[in-house]
This record gives sequence, C-alpha cells and structure tokens, in this order.
Amino acid sequence: MSRNRLTPRGGSRREFLKTAAAASGAVAANMTLLGNVHADGMDDIKVGLIGCGGRGKGAAANVLNAAPHVKIVALGDVFQDRLDDCRKTLVKETEKDRVRELGNSAEVPDSNCFIGLDAFDKVINSGANYIILATPPGFRPIHLAAAVAAGKNIFAEKPVATDATGIRNVLATYEKAKEKNLHIAVGTQRRHQAGYIETIKRLHDGDIGKVVAGRCYWNQGALWVHPREPGQTDLEYHIRNWYQFPWLCGDHIVEQHVHNLDVINWVLNAHPVRAVAMGGRQVRTGPDYGQIFDHFAVDYEYPDGVHVLSMARQIPNCENSVSEAVQGTKGSCQVNGYKITDEKGETNWKRARNEKEVDPYVQEHTDLIECIRAGKPINELKTVAESTLTAIMGRMSAYTGKAVTWDKAIKSKEDLMPKDLAWNMSLADPQVAIPGKTPLV
Repeated sequence: MSRNRLTPRGGSRREFLKTAAAASGAVAANMTLLGNVHADGMDDIKVGLIGCGGRGKGAAANVLNAAPHVKIVALGDVFQDRLDDCRKTLVKETEKDRVRELGNSAEVPDSNCFIGLDAFDKVINSGANYIILATPPGFRPIHLAAAVAAGKNIFAEKPVATDATGIRNVLATYEKAKEKNLHIAVGTQRRHQAGYIETIKRLHDGDIGKVVAGRCYWNQGALWVHPREPGQTDLEYHIRNWYQFPWLCGDHIVEQHVHNLDVINWVLNAHPVRAVAMGGRQVRTGPDYGQIFDHFAVDYEYPDGVHVLSMARQIPNCENSVSEAVQGTKGSCQVNGYKITDEKGETNWKRARNEKEVDPYVQEHTDLIECIRAGKPINELKTVAESTLTAIMGRMSAYTGKAVTWDKAIKSKEDLMPKDLAWNMSLADPQVAIPGKTPLV
C-alpha cells in the first residue's frame, strides 16, 4: 500500500490544486483534446477508473454497456482488495452478450493497476482519455482539477464536493474545462432519464402554470456501516467507513439526497436563496456511525418566495419515500411518477412506464460518449456543483441551527478536508454537530 501524501507537507488544499494542475500541464500540452477527434464515432474510448468500490464497479460496468469501442485500460484505488474485486467483476461483465456485441473490453494489465493515495494521478496519466471519478466525494474537487488540467474528458459521480471550499474549487475547474472544450457528465442520472426529461419539459412549458411550492424526500432505512478493525490506521478506518464522516461523504443529505434536490433545482431553473433546517441522531448514535446525522428536514426558499420541503432520513422501520413533487397555479405534478393533475385533482397526463427504456445509469455514459464523438459541448459540472451546494447549505443549517443564505454558503470558510493526508496520520475523534452550539463558519 502506497504511503504517498495526498498534499505536500504543510500545504493547503488550494496549494495542492495548483500543484496538480502544474504537474498535469505537460501532459495536456502534448495531447489532442478528445472532443475534437471523434467525428467518425469509431475511435476508442479508453477508460481510466479512479475508485474501485461499489459505485466505481457500477459505473465501469455501465460504460461498457453504453457505446461501442470502449476499453477499460486503467484502475486506481487506495485499497488492493477493492481493485482486485473490481478487476474480477469487470472481466465477468465483458462476458455478457451486450458488451461482446459492442466490442468492448476490460483487460487491464498489472502495469495499469495503481494503489495508494496518488493512484488518481497515475490513472489520469496512464493513457486513458475518459476518466471516471468514483471515490468518496471528499476527493472529488482534487481529482476533477487534476483530470481537467491533463485535458481529459470526465464522468464524475455526484456529489462533487463536501464543503463550500470544495465547491469553489469545482466551479473554478468548470471554467477551465470550458476553456479546453472538455466534456464532463456527472452522475445525476435523472437528467438522462426519459421519464424525467419529458415530465420536466412539460413543467417548463407551463402545464401546471407557475410552480409555487414543492417537496422532495429521500427517506429510507439504515445504510451500511463498517466497524473499525484491529490494526487499521485512522485514515484507513475513515476511508473504509467513509459514509460516516462528513469530510468524505458530506453526510447523507449531500451524498444521497442531492439527487432529489437536483430535480427541484432543475424544475425551478434556480437554486435556493435561503435554508432553515433541523436534524440530528436519534437511532444511529454509536461511535461506528462517525459524525453524520440520521435525519434532516429543510425548508428551502427559492426566488419569488417559492418554498420546498426537503426530508432526508436513514432510520429503519419507518415510512419511506424517494420522490419529488411540485404544486403550480394550474395543477400539480408528482415528478418521479411522471404524473400531472389539474386543479381538481384529476389526472390530465401520465407517462406510461416503458420497461425497455435504457437504464439511466447507462444512458448518461451513452450521452457523454455521443457528445465526445460528435464534438458537441456538454459540461454538467456547474449545475451539479449548485445542487451539491444546495444540499451542503441544508446540512450547515441543520448542524448549527442557523438560517443559511446562498451567499453565506458559497462564501463559507468551512474546509472539512484534513491537511497532509498520510496513512499513519492521526485524525481527531469525531465530534457530532450540536445545533445551537456548533458555529456557522
């Protein structure tokens, strides 16, 4: 296991981002941007996967099923067992009829399998031209900056940061990617899902009039937790159990509920201007659950006085819902149900479910690859950065008990990333936020 540091000794995250950009600049100077060379649609998409856990394996399998002439050529992770398991999974995926018909492969040589905190940089510089970022999201701003500096097209999983400092860095990376004509898609797959696309187009066309209120939920049972094992360093334990630490996951309102909040932002063509929230830990209170809450409720205020009720909960044996709905002046819409009703509550449109529709997790890769090969611009990074910050401001309000404006959130000094990451470092014991006592920074 590599013990390379993620950032230079004594360096800040900002300094690291500058260093990553400079280090990758030489590579970018000597390559032709992928988006400019795929007009015939036949060139190989050479995928480098950074982050070989569950979502990384899923994203890699999705891209193998998305389009022809796709090759997975490099893998990187901090853990050998994660990489080995991913490698085996992808070999099995290439044995499926669909992948064979497309002529795709996942034959990754040992020389292109990288382990350690610096594995991301090695994957980026491995010869891959399509980078998948699927590590815990706390690393996303750093990995995005390095991949864009190297001139790569990117598929990044959501969310794209866990704090405002990361969001500001991602927005700067977005601008650099635009300058380079790079193509970036982010894992908000509902934006590539036929039912959502048609439903929200109808809302934008005025089928329910002006939207005046909304609600969105991600309420589910308990998610996984990995208790600490003997011999683990602090950093290994945190990364193995990443969902329980805000610096890595952002809390579940950010890591998971961002999907529903993204839909609301999409419907309203806006981000909220203010959030007032509550939340806490009622069930998952032991030390294995790190610092995250098990429930949130947020009142988001959007422009023109539109209010949206947001809920996110991970508690077993409760009423569950993963959904989005909006109320308009001429009716209402259950967005996730693809259903519009009039003022009397009568259904006036409902989209039939089509079981033959392409899996949106595959479709988002198909769309990205088509844009790359056609030289058609696509860059979803700013949109998802705003949805991520929407979730972050809800967490900030719940943690502190304070109202949080968009302006306050985007300018926040909150920086959750520990400095000078190294395998043998000491990390402070988790301190759970206490509303009314935890300061708003």
